[in-house]
Amino acid sequence: MIKALLFFLLGSACSWLVELPYGGWLIIPGLGILIHLIFLNKHHFKYGWIFGLGYFCNALWWIFISLHDVGGMVAPLAVFAVFALSAYLAIFPALALKLSSYITHPLWRVLSIASLWTICEWLRGQLFTGFPWAGIAETQVDGPLYAWAPIAGGLACTWAVLAIASFISQSKKSISTKLIVVVSFISFSQVLGFIPFTQAIGEPIEVTLIQGNFPQTLKFDPQNTQNQINFYKKTIEEQKSGLIVAPETAVPIPHELLPDSFFTDLHNKNPQKNILLGVVGKSSSGQYSNSALGLQTNKDNYKYDKSHLVPFGEFVPWGFQWFVDAVQTPLGNFHRGPKNQAPFVIEHGKESINAGVMICYEDVFGDEIAARQRDASVKHHLWINLTNLAWFGDSQASEQQLRLAQLRSMETGIPTLRATNTGVTAIVNHRGQVVAQLPEFQQSILKNHVQPYSGITPFVTWGNIPILLLSIGILVLGWQQTKKWSKSS
Repeated sequence: MIKALLFFLLGSACSWLVELPYGGWLIIPGLGILIHLIFLNKHHFKYGWIFGLGYFCNALWWIFISLHDVGGMVAPLAVFAVFALSAYLAIFPALALKLSSYITHPLWRVLSIASLWTICEWLRGQLFTGFPWAGIAETQVDGPLYAWAPIAGGLACTWAVLAIASFISQSKKSISTKLIVVVSFISFSQVLGFIPFTQAIGEPIEVTLIQGNFPQTLKFDPQNTQNQINFYKKTIEEQKSGLIVAPETAVPIPHELLPDSFFTDLHNKNPQKNILLGVVGKSSSGQYSNSALGLQTNKDNYKYDKSHLVPFGEFVPWGFQWFVDAVQTPLGNFHRGPKNQAPFVIEHGKESINAGVMICYEDVFGDEIAARQRDASVKHHLWINLTNLAWFGDSQASEQQLRLAQLRSMETGIPTLRATNTGVTAIVNHRGQVVAQLPEFQQSILKNHVQPYSGITPFVTWGNIPILLLSIGILVLGWQQTKKWSKSS
């Protein structure tokens, strides 16, 4: 029992470390300690699972806030929901550690731990629509191994982190040799960061991002809906920036219920501005959608329908209607937009800037964002994410999603604008660095400039295929070498 508690606390500590400044550096020794302790025991899966349980329960506690504080679910059921999801997610690192225990050759065990953890992280992002949140990859936005993201994606960052942690823990080399190898690998990784894969296009665009800060408990209250609509309308009318973005469901009613004057008035005093705001849309079949509406003078309205929907929030998985009924907030089955939708085109000087739109949860999935850029008939120069994280209160969820947005910009080599209801509203450059942001839980606007970029990174071209093939190849060779090594020893 004491040993199990220690592994649970170690998992909680590791998820807490990544929230600290330089968390991408701190997670490496944290995982090194885990791997060292795991292989001192025979129960690799058991203790790996307990570690994962502690890690995810702490990292995903904001789900309790959304279910209990906002959704009105009774506390025991909300706690159970966090525990159940964490218990499922913990299977993936536990499976990686268990399978790697069969590779007994010291060098190949190091490489196999990294490879199996990477494959399991990929699986976590695919099964049951995927939930890759709180992965190792996004810790590297302020870590030493960030430069692998544009080359082979966030999974390559995961592989590199686990390779170093495993090498420190499992290698039989001397301390001095370990130090030389680790410093050399990190130095090489840093040098890779100087390689430019994308190039600036046109002049910087002046942008205004609006943060309304409307509590979720009032967001769909009929008495407060009009106040919210009036705020965004007045704020947009007052702005003169070339691009103005309001967050997800800034207009929390079906947009066709608004009078035509609502849209025409938004261009008062500046007919050149491009406006993008979150609305409740409706598909041709009459089903509601989580949408973004783009408005430009003398152009047809642009519309983007969210494609990757949130389980329980935007669609109900089969057999879980009882769970949704326990949440006293408007949830349901939304229309799912197509994966590849046209960009929001911004005429800026002599250039046409193509902005790829995402709504909330969609920037969690790096392979999907890369595929959108790879498969697009016209490539994107800018990402715009509209988000409402009021569901999760004053929790770590907003900072976690900001890191995910940073990782997406690193992987694709183009900047991201984040317009959120309660935060973090921010501008992220093409290298994944936050250049400006607003404090959370304040009604305010962020006015700054963003430089669009063109081009594609190796990760956009190849996706996750290279790192997955490398990992599979290592496992095959590791198993072969282990059998030879066992016979000769």
